[in-house]
Amino acid sequence: MQTPTYPAMQLAAELRLPTNALDYTILGIYFAVVLGIGFAARRSVKTSLDFFLSGRSLPAWITGLAFISANLAATEILGMAANSAQYGAYTVHWYWIGAIPAMVFLGLVMMPFYYGSKVRSVPEMLLLRFDKWAHLLSSILFAFAAILIAGVNLYALAIVVQALLGWPQWVAIVVAGAFVLAYITLGGLSSAIYNEVLQFFVILAALIPLVVLGLKKVGGWGGLTDKLTSTHGANFTTAWGGTGIGSSNPLGANWLTIVLGLGFVLSFGYWTTNFAEVQRALSAKNLSAGQRTPLIAAYPKIFIVFLVMIPGLVAAALVPGFGTSKSGYQYNDAIPYLMQELLPNGVLGIAVTGLLAAFMAGMAANVSSFNTVFTNDIWARYIVKGREDAYYVRFGRWITVIGVAASVGTAFLASSFSNIMSYLQTLFSFFNVPMFVVFIVGMFWKRASAKSGFWGLLAGTVAAMVNYFVIYKKGIIDIPSDQGANFVSAIVGFVAGAVVMVAVSLFTKAKPAEELQGLVYGTRSPGMDEPPAEGDDAWYRRPALLGWGSVIIAAACYIPFSF
Repeated sequence: MQTPTYPAMQLAAELRLPTNALDYTILGIYFAVVLGIGFAARRSVKTSLDFFLSGRSLPAWITGLAFISANLAATEILGMAANSAQYGAYTVHWYWIGAIPAMVFLGLVMMPFYYGSKVRSVPEMLLLRFDKWAHLLSSILFAFAAILIAGVNLYALAIVVQALLGWPQWVAIVVAGAFVLAYITLGGLSSAIYNEVLQFFVILAALIPLVVLGLKKVGGWGGLTDKLTSTHGANFTTAWGGTGIGSSNPLGANWLTIVLGLGFVLSFGYWTTNFAEVQRALSAKNLSAGQRTPLIAAYPKIFIVFLVMIPGLVAAALVPGFGTSKSGYQYNDAIPYLMQELLPNGVLGIAVTGLLAAFMAGMAANVSSFNTVFTNDIWARYIVKGREDAYYVRFGRWITVIGVAASVGTAFLASSFSNIMSYLQTLFSFFNVPMFVVFIVGMFWKRASAKSGFWGLLAGTVAAMVNYFVIYKKGIIDIPSDQGANFVSAIVGFVAGAVVMVAVSLFTKAKPAEELQGLVYGTRSPGMDEPPAEGDDAWYRRPALLGWGSVIIAAACYIPFSF
């Protein structure tokens, strides 16, 4: 069953907010601070390492908050609220099974390889493990995906600003793009990261009042679940209800596709290879801080689900048929609708600022990772080689301008999806999952040959696209929802990539063992053996304790949603 799509333009009048001078003053102060951080960070940019990776000098708590803030974009705010309005409490799977295990795996297993090898990007890791063809293909695919995802954040921002403030869509896109462009070209990654830390707290200040007032409106959690159970059925407020194989549920997926498609393939594919997040960990001051970056981020990630899920559930409870043509709203409108209904002036200004902060954080994360990959992995590696360091810093700034301009163009592609989360998950199944299978096979199988990286990546990408555009969209196999189709596409892409890698490896030459040190599990490189810095050996900073603690808490959170 396909979700109906409605143009954002028609909703502007219905969702217009009564903003006043106080709200605009709060918004203006925020933009001034953002640019101020950019100018301050500019003084620290002296080399390309400073511009692209903050000189590998940042403490773990800064990179950890930036890591989670970079993810707190359209995916979280509009996308997860839309998911909740459409699918109910099944949204918790994207956090507790679809994020935490993969974030822990990144911190405990993969960061020693990333940080220890001193690579500047995720594609560069493929260059070391495989060959230039795997590296070039992964760089091109990642750069393309980064621009598409940055465009999602711009589009999400545009529909909110247009609906709530009355600005034309193109004005909202251009203004937000200009501010992101300004502070990234000024201060590079450091500017993006410090702004992301600020944006994390602004986002919380925006969402918490919305959750509190929303629950009050529907009579608390008990009143909310009662309303949703009577209108959407008992499974709508549980995590696992109706997920038996052959059973029906709002998500259109059973427990196997949730665990394998979302919990393993999509989740690990995104969190372990998406350079927009990994780049934050690579900017940490040492290996211990790099490992702790995703592990620190895992703790707020566990609980942020309540801030984005509850508004979607409240919208579904307050408006009959929310997300259908009967209601006049699409699922993406859950957050804007509640802002219109519940927030007074002043608080409204904070909420609008929080949404803008979220979208700008997501866009900045993808643009900063795009300029790093395009400059270092494509331009400097294959097109203009051997120039002085200052040249690549200048080029990095210019390619940032091009990346932002391209993001403006791709913003309008997202308008064909009424659920932004579905669009993003589609992109992840195409681009992140095939890269993950190449990483995981190459990391745990020494026999994986240099040639297998390219062919596995290509096969996985093509297979995922064929499953989605041909098998699903043309109705060859009936899959109940876009999200279910994304889970299946992810599994298909993973399996196809793995099978092709094994087949190619059996007929091509493996790399010599001495070239695999620090690149395959069980081997070491000098960078992986650096001793912990003073204070990093404290018990509460041990990566294993942080990682397994977050897994236990996430598993415990499932208990109230299992009945």
